[in-house]
Amino acid sequence: MSTKIEKEDNGKKGRFVIYEDDKEAGEMTFTWAGEEKFIIDHTGVDEAYGGKGYAKQLVLAGIDFARKNDLKIIPLCPYAKKTIDRDPSLQDVLA
Repeated sequence: MSTKIEKEDNGKKGRFVIYEDDKEAGEMTFTWAGEEKFIIDHTGVDEAYGGKGYAKQLVLAGIDFARKNDLKIIPLCPYAKKTIDRDPSLQDVLA
């Protein structure tokens, strides 16, 4: 079993998609809020892939992207907000 995360972005909205063995297992969608921030709108994993930690991996991928590009995150998605709120080491990316 192999997993990978890919980012799609059209300049207004985008998503991080996690694939398991080349099948889409879940996604985290975002919307740009200006040039230096993005809003995490939604995180969801297909039921067939639940319990594997994929949603957290998607949130962490978004945080990694924000850090590498000096961006801030507004987590409107309840799952992303909870994940960041629980871990002080992730809170440097909050807008």
